[in-house]
Amino acid sequence: MKFRRHNRQDDQFDDQRRRMIDEQLRGRDITDAGVLAAMRRVPRHLFVSEKRRQDAYRDGPMSIGYGQTISQPYIVASMTQSLSMTKRNRVLEIGTGCGYQAAVLAELAGQVYSVEVVPELTDRARRILKQLGYQNIKMDVRDGYLGWPEEAPFDGIIVTAAAPKMPEPLIEQLKVGGVMVIPLATDSYGRQFLTRFTKERDGLKCETLYEVRFVPMIGEVEE
Repeated sequence: MKFRRHNRQDDQFDDQRRRMIDEQLRGRDITDAGVLAAMRRVPRHLFVSEKRRQDAYRDGPMSIGYGQTISQPYIVASMTQSLSMTKRNRVLEIGTGCGYQAAVLAELAGQVYSVEVVPELTDRARRILKQLGYQNIKMDVRDGYLGWPEEAPFDGIIVTAAAPKMPEPLIEQLKVGGVMVIPLATDSYGRQFLTRFTKERDGLKCETLYEVRFVPMIGEVEE
């Protein structure tokens, strides 16, 4: 599938994006060539407010309004790498936010489905992604805990908000052999840990990756 790319002529952010790749990603444990290429192509600065664009490629999260954030570049790359997506795959994102993670996923997966509980963020992300020419991203305003059952099953699921418990509807929507990456806030001290689940025929394989800090998942998960 082909996309209409943004015009990078006179792109003042090109050097910043290159340094982000070399220092924040290659300089750590991001080794997947496809993920590095995707992060190199997607113009992160277009997903934040104009007054904050000079900070878009720094190694940290940024507020996007409505109590939500765009994750730091390393976290986006690490979670994407953990999914191991290809153009044969369909991936569900829980928490569209500004749309940046969806764009990175769309560079690698065949089809991306993304849900967001805040309608204003969905509208903003849809405008940006349309401007950039992505045609393999479908978005909707939904409670992320419930996923998108009408489009299931998925080869991969990525959750960009911390859940206090495992979202069982998402496990049901994952294919056998599929992978879900999710921050879980189940620690008694309130800490969050990025966790990767692989759905096997006889159950779930669980891997704890590292400690993280995400905004909390809201909606039915709170009940």
